[in-house]
Amino acid sequence: MRLSARVDYALRATVQLAVSGDDPVSAERLATAQEIPAKFLESILLQLRRGGLVASRRGPDGGHQLALPASQISLADVIRVIDGPLLGVRGHRPEQLGYPGAAASLQDVWIALRASERDILESVTVADVASGELPDKVRRFTEDPKAWE
Repeated sequence: MRLSARVDYALRATVQLAVSGDDPVSAERLATAQEIPAKFLESILLQLRRGGLVASRRGPDGGHQLALPASQISLADVIRVIDGPLLGVRGHRPEQLGYPGAAASLQDVWIALRASERDILESVTVADVASGELPDKVRRFTEDPKAWE
């Protein structure tokens, strides 16, 4: 799996908003806190707002905040808002692909990969990351030294 810089920044920004609670945070403060280029972050926040994950308000007390409780926003939700479906092969969903002959089983591999991606990314919330309390299934993977290779 390859995550774009845009997704990485979006995830970091939503986690930063989660620890900020109900207080709106300026894009500038978010950018500084997470070392994200400010102009890039502004367009990401716009996408997150359009996707219903972030709310914003103008004015001296304005800024950005999560539109939903952090415990209700999965990492998969953020990724889908920014980049679309979790797994695509050359721009197609795996179930839309067909391979000839000996490569026919590749479709099954792509389907299984998407299912395992979903299993992790849909079970981890922004609140989990913000608190550092990740689900046991994530911890089990990270405790395996081979995962770090």
